[in-house]
Amino acid sequence: MTATLQRSDVEQIVRRVLESQLNGAPQSNGAPKSETPVKPAGQPNPLVVNISARHIHLTQEHVEILFGPGATLTEMKPLYQDGYYAAEETLSVIGPRRRVLNNVRVLGPCRDDSQVELAFTDGISLGIDLPVRISGDIEGTPGCILMGPKGVVELKQGVIRAMRHVHMGPEDLEYYGVKDKDMMKLRVESPGCTTVLEDVAVRAGKGIKLEVHIDTDEGNCLNLEAATKVELLKTEPCACKH
Repeated sequence: MTATLQRSDVEQIVRRVLESQLNGAPQSNGAPKSETPVKPAGQPNPLVVNISARHIHLTQEHVEILFGPGATLTEMKPLYQDGYYAAEETLSVIGPRRRVLNNVRVLGPCRDDSQVELAFTDGISLGIDLPVRISGDIEGTPGCILMGPKGVVELKQGVIRAMRHVHMGPEDLEYYGVKDKDMMKLRVESPGCTTVLEDVAVRAGKGIKLEVHIDTDEGNCLNLEAATKVELLKTEPCACKH
């Protein structure tokens, strides 16, 4: 006898194949995995969690002071977000009592304000009590000295520990039911080290890929390199009575 497949059966088979492709699982029918799988309706964009190591953002004015008149940043490699890159250029960051971090990478493109983003342990090394801020919010923050091959810049403010955050486009905001500046949780499963990080700030924008940024201290704490699963969780409002 020859079995007849109903439309509902075909839809279920196609759905399973697409889910397997997105999850990276092997195909049961031996078909090759698609290099550009189609995302099924109602499914989230792939979640990427990246460690944001210590780095520096510069104004064009400071680029020319530190690297010479007319200097521009040279792209070394693109970052995950389109249009952003790690530059060839590095600087020394000098803190109080002349403590130094050498070879700190500059990221491009240039910004309106120069800013240094460090991890908690970097702040200890430099002797700076780092405030936790969203990138760009530098009012009233500590400063430092930046030393380049051609000059020196003294920042009066701009040294921060970046708040852990997730970049989201409009589609991601809709899927997770959140808006810009909301707080979420990041759950990471890794061998013997399953952890939930709270206070993950939502940073929304058009043309943005779904990406979580944490610093090196947080990445080490989570054993992120060995993680088997990561997921974003919406922070529900407190139901307790005050």
